[in-house]
Amino acid sequence: MKFRVERDPLGDVQVPADAYYGAQTRRAAENFPISGLVAPPELVVATVQIKKAAAEANGALGRLPAEIAGAIARAADDVLDGQLRDQFVVDVYQAGAGTSHNMNTNEVLANRAAEILGGARGEYTRVHPNDHVNMGQSTNDVYPTATRLAIMSMVPGLLSAASGLASGLAAKSAEFAHVLKTGRTHLQDAVPITLGQEFGGYAANVVHAGGDVAGTATQLLELNLGATAVGTGLNAGVDFTRLAIRNLAKYTGLSVRPAHDRFRVTQSMGDVLAFSGTLRRLAVEVNKVASDLRLLSSGPRAGIAEIQLPPVQPGSSIMPGKVNPSVPEMVNQVCFQVYGCDAAVLTACDAGQLELNVMMPVIAWNAVHATRILTNAMRVLQERCVSGIRADEERCRELLDRSTALATALSPYIGYAATAEIAKESVTTGRSIRDLVRERKLLPDDELDAILSPEAMTSPGVPGRESARLENPQESPQEKNDETSSNNGGPVADPGERDTGGAAAHTPVPAGGSGAARTAGSRRVAAPGPDHGRAGGGGRKRRR
Repeated sequence: MKFRVERDPLGDVQVPADAYYGAQTRRAAENFPISGLVAPPELVVATVQIKKAAAEANGALGRLPAEIAGAIARAADDVLDGQLRDQFVVDVYQAGAGTSHNMNTNEVLANRAAEILGGARGEYTRVHPNDHVNMGQSTNDVYPTATRLAIMSMVPGLLSAASGLASGLAAKSAEFAHVLKTGRTHLQDAVPITLGQEFGGYAANVVHAGGDVAGTATQLLELNLGATAVGTGLNAGVDFTRLAIRNLAKYTGLSVRPAHDRFRVTQSMGDVLAFSGTLRRLAVEVNKVASDLRLLSSGPRAGIAEIQLPPVQPGSSIMPGKVNPSVPEMVNQVCFQVYGCDAAVLTACDAGQLELNVMMPVIAWNAVHATRILTNAMRVLQERCVSGIRADEERCRELLDRSTALATALSPYIGYAATAEIAKESVTTGRSIRDLVRERKLLPDDELDAILSPEAMTSPGVPGRESARLENPQESPQEKNDETSSNNGGPVADPGERDTGGAAAHTPVPAGGSGAARTAGSRRVAAPGPDHGRAGGGGRKRRR
């Protein structure tokens, strides 16, 4: 390999002859051979946009000769068009504050701009990395600004993926609105619920978490570019700040603005921490969906098996025919990594000292990485899993029939103690709740039918007491789906307008069922009727 010799304040440095980076980048590459990870493309793009914005602002103000300002802008456009990306070689784990990354960018643009003006790489007589490309800037305002722009460039894709997942879950909520099943708390049988209600809760949680992300992301629109080293704006000025940030708004389409308090944004990375925290919350909601899908699809013979996930690949190298919930398993792992990224962001944000937080490189990388992987995971979860989920209605009905939690509805009528005795005997004997109540003549048959009807058991109020029902009609699953899909395709509503009662926002199951419906596999079974216990001996034999 051929080298050229460059000189920096510490002395001579050998730089690969064909490199667009220079001495300081070369030193950083040699000093930090840590992870093999380099600046993510979003951060490179954001930093280059800042350099272009600054060059054009300095040119407009007459601080930078028009020829040099134009050459820097053209060099920046080359990088933004995808060229020279292999010249950004500094490891993620580098000297504090991101000085190495900033200088890597300065040197690449300076050498490319010099070429545009007819000069050679490494000379720095026509265009200098510090004097020209970095004019009016410091790493301490460039790197925080680049971090914010990088994250904000990814937020639309993140929210779109969250919206798609929420809409997919809401569509399944509508599809499964009539599928009655047993609820579960503490991993034990609980009172009945519909599969639609369960999936509607998943959708609402993703919507709510997406709204939190969108809200905190707006904090990142406040930029400290022009603050320079400590927030005072030395060597920059209000006019430079105004023009440079106006240019960034034009390039990015974002409503960026100068920081109300430059010292706040220079000292603290708290706005990025706030974003990371809501991103973690979104990951928590998505992780629960993935975990629940694994539980509900467990089997196919010895598990819950109330739903079937679309098979995407063979599940075992030793057990033929085994198919695992591969996509939800991937999502779980992604969410765990998002938690880890947030922990790193938290610890690094806590390390700010005096006028600056020097841990910005690890903050930026983790925030960007977490945003990318969660975005992709949500998209894959919807496209390759949720969209193809099928309900096994027969299995849902079978498990519900065997559940003693149905007895809960009897407590307002015969008391907790008597209800507990009936539930205990049902577990011991395998007989249905309905049969035991009838045998003991605790309630008239018509009242018992009303209490244990699917409609009564899956909507608010005391079963069998019409006067205790909610006065307002509930949303239909389609209305809930429409609400989830609204807001221009995004999952975000104004926080003050969110429906906090999403778990109840589903049409109750009609007592008479909804006709035949196709279930998982090739079976066709009737929708649930009012007699959960299959009284009268007409049902199939119950498994013990």
